[in-house]
Amino acid sequence: MTVSSVSRALSTSSVATSFAPYSRSLGVSSSKLTKSLLASIVTLSLMGAGVNAAYAAQPDAAKLAAGVEQKVIDWRRDLHQHPELSNREFRTSKIIEKHLKSLGLEVQTGIAHTGVVGILKGGKPGPLIAIRADMDALPVTEVVDVPFASKATDTYRGQTVGVMHACGHDTHVAMLMGVAENLVKVKDSLAGDVMFIFQPAEEGAPDGEEGGAELMLKQGLFAKRKPDQVFGMHVTSSMPSGMIGVRSGPAMASEDSFTIKVKGRQTHGSRPWNGVDPIVAAAQIITNVQTIVSRQVDITKAPAVVSFGAVNGGIRSNIIPDEVELIGTIRTFDQPMRADIKVRLAEIAELSAKTLGATATTEIHQGYPVVVNNPELVASMRPVLASVVGDKMLIEPGLITGAEDFSFYALESPGMFFFLGVTPKGTDPETAASNHSPAFYVDEGALKVGVEAMTKVALTALKAQ
Repeated sequence: MTVSSVSRALSTSSVATSFAPYSRSLGVSSSKLTKSLLASIVTLSLMGAGVNAAYAAQPDAAKLAAGVEQKVIDWRRDLHQHPELSNREFRTSKIIEKHLKSLGLEVQTGIAHTGVVGILKGGKPGPLIAIRADMDALPVTEVVDVPFASKATDTYRGQTVGVMHACGHDTHVAMLMGVAENLVKVKDSLAGDVMFIFQPAEEGAPDGEEGGAELMLKQGLFAKRKPDQVFGMHVTSSMPSGMIGVRSGPAMASEDSFTIKVKGRQTHGSRPWNGVDPIVAAAQIITNVQTIVSRQVDITKAPAVVSFGAVNGGIRSNIIPDEVELIGTIRTFDQPMRADIKVRLAEIAELSAKTLGATATTEIHQGYPVVVNNPELVASMRPVLASVVGDKMLIEPGLITGAEDFSFYALESPGMFFFLGVTPKGTDPETAASNHSPAFYVDEGALKVGVEAMTKVALTALKAQ
C-alpha cells in the first residue's frame, strides 16, 4: 500500500477528525496534516523494514557469538592468569599467532616488537576494515579472589612488581580471537577483507623504548593497504554488564606528560636567606599552573585537565635542596588548546621560579592524540549496536579524560571506538573498582555481547549476506 492510498483511506476517518484541532492551530487542513504524518510514519516503517531486512540477510551474529563463547572465556582466563607487561607480550603473541594460523589467515608477527596481524580475505571484492585489540597488562598486584587470578611478577622501573590485566586487555584479545573465528566461518559472504590487529604496549612502552599503535604504523602496518574503516572496543567498569557506549566526535582525551625541574641553591634549613629555596618555587608553580584551566583557556569550548602527580625533592628536614622535580599530565580534547596549554605551562613555570631567584626547565613528552570517532561511521553503526543490546542498553557516554592510542589509527582511517560494560548485576558501576585497580573485576557474561557486537559491525561494514 502506498502513502497516498493510506492517506485516502484515512483522510475522512476518525484519524483525520482527531487531527482537526491541531490542524487548525497550525493553519493547515486536517487532510493535509494527516497525509504528512502518515507519510512520515510509512517512511520510518520502510526504513525500519530496510534495516531489519539487511540484518536478516546477514549471517546470525548472535549464533556465531554463542558458538565461541566458552572458547573466549577460556582464552581470557588463560591470558588473565599469565599477564605480560608492555613490549613483553611474548607468550600472548604466540597464542594469538597459533590461533590465527589455525584459521588459515595470512599472519604477520614481530611488528612493534610483539604485535600480531592477521588478514582475512573475504569471498567478494570490497573494502578493507581493521579491528584492533590491545594485549599488554599493568604493573598491578591483583587482589580479586578468582581461581585464575594472576600471581605473576616482573621488573618495572627497576622494581619487582605484580602484573595484572587490570584494564581488561585480556578480554579484548579473547574477544577478537572469537570475532576472527566467527568471520572465517562466513568469509564467503564477506564483500571485503579484515585486518585483525593485536597490539602491544597500549599502556605505554617502557622507558627508552618505542611501542604501541604509533610504532605499528611507523613500521608499516597500513603501508601496503590502508583500511577504509577501523574499529576498536574497550571494556569498562563504569557501565553495567552488557551495556554499550559509543560517542560521536571527540571521545577520549589527548595525553601529554611533563617534567619540570626547579633549580635553586642548597642551604641549611635554619638559614634560608643564604640560598634559593626550590621547594617554595615549586609550590608557587603548582599553584599558578592551576590558573591555566580555571582562568586562561576557554573550557566552554572543550574540557581540559592539568594535574601534578609527583613532587620529588629534598631528603632531610633541615636541608633546603638544590632541586625539586615536578611530574604531571595534560588532558585535552582540542588540538589548538592542547598546544596553547603547553606554552602556558612552560611560561608559568619559568616566570614563577624567576620571581624567587630560581630557574625552571619544562620538558613535555607528547603522548596520545584525541580519540575522535568518525560521525558518519558512528551514525551508521549505532543501529547495529542497538540491534545487539537494545536501545536502553546503548548510551552515549560523556567525554572521557582517559587516553587511548587507538587515536593513532583513527587519524589514518575513519574510526569508531566503543565501550562494553563489565560490572556485574548487583554492583553499582559508580562504586565498582575502576580500570587499573587491583580489584578490577570483569563479568564474563559480557564477553558474548562484545563478540556479537563486533562481529555484527564487521558483517555490516562488509555487507555480508
